[in-house]
Amino acid sequence: MTHRILIVEDEKHMLAGIEDLLRLKGYQTLAAETGPAGLERALADTPDLMLLDVMLPGMSGFDVLRELRGRGYQGAVIMLTAKGTELDKARGFDLGVDDYVTKPFSVLELLGRIQAVLRRTAAKAAPEPETLQLGDVAVDFRAFTASRGGETLDMGPKAIAILKCLARHKGQVVTRDQLIDEVWGRDQFIHTRTIDNHVVQLRRALGEDLIQTVHGHGYRLAAPS
Repeated sequence: MTHRILIVEDEKHMLAGIEDLLRLKGYQTLAAETGPAGLERALADTPDLMLLDVMLPGMSGFDVLRELRGRGYQGAVIMLTAKGTELDKARGFDLGVDDYVTKPFSVLELLGRIQAVLRRTAAKAAPEPETLQLGDVAVDFRAFTASRGGETLDMGPKAIAILKCLARHKGQVVTRDQLIDEVWGRDQFIHTRTIDNHVVQLRRALGEDLIQTVHGHGYRLAAPS
């Protein structure tokens, strides 16, 4: 799926640079240079994600976002700000911002935050499993418990949360970055070895074959044989 990203930015050179970068990475882009134009474009084209500058002609980014959320816009929003103050961030999160990028920013930071927000958006849209049956193992994600034949299995809450993420994307490869986003949150610094240790715990409880390693990519939950 190709995601559509609306960039609302009044600095022409920055707008052009972001557009070129996103197109190079395979995204479809839309653009607007004022607050009212960005609002109109977002409502008309319903992009998957907006990069929304705070300081815009005609209407601030905060006012654009307030109006969009008031009209039911559900797309993701990353705000671009030169201020980066805690007060601005708190105000934006209250209005429904998904993330912030403070100017000046690097290409890698911008791409990383876009990818993380899109992953979180996709995860929210995926159906949430409440239970999971893997052969003779029953997992209750509501109670964060797992059992085999009525006997409780020793699985910590993070291991079960990882299993829930794998079940949500059953049959698909889930990267370590996705697991960090969905289990811990993007703002947490989690070493990939921590994830691997939890996967070892899951394999001990469930069996070696159910959690498959896809080398260079991540993990996948397989159907029990």
